[in-house]
Amino acid sequence: MAQKIYTKTGDKGSTSLIGGTKVPKSHLRIEAYGTVDELSSWIGLCRDLLTDEAARNILQEVQDRLFTMNASLACDPIKEPKLRIPDLKEEDATLLEKEIDRMNEVIPPMKSFILPGGHPTLSQLHVTRCVCRRAERCCVRLDQESLEVDGIILKYLNRLSDYLFVLARYTGHQMGIEEIPWKPRVN
Repeated sequence: MAQKIYTKTGDKGSTSLIGGTKVPKSHLRIEAYGTVDELSSWIGLCRDLLTDEAARNILQEVQDRLFTMNASLACDPIKEPKLRIPDLKEEDATLLEKEIDRMNEVIPPMKSFILPGGHPTLSQLHVTRCVCRRAERCCVRLDQESLEVDGIILKYLNRLSDYLFVLARYTGHQMGIEEIPWKPRVN
């Protein structure tokens, strides 16, 4: 018989971290890994929209790294050293930096702030960037509450939002779509 997806153990608003510690579903740790999970779903949509194979491959790697991140975020930090949880590595952030640099060599330098839009794919990349920033804020808040977030998680999310911004610009450039400059109203 197949295992049921529902356990009914969370029906009263609590859940268990990896390691067995019970916490309310409103706990900052749950908010953080829930937002990272949402980010992974948005990245999957972006991956489906893109035609550039290199970018699609990087986004699949990013989704894998986000699952690794969630394994860490879903752990009780006191029990984590005893568990065998995969870790993010410095090379994961470095890969994003290299990709940002590669794309920046192709796109024209920014002369003003740009507004998200111009094509549904570009808009979707910008929405995903915003969700990434929210995930980063959740993790920073978790860390500031002394609930132990590995520094590489914060660094990776920060770099990932930069990557998504540049990827939106790069994709627009590849598609021949002009950026929409922000023109501040002066009067």
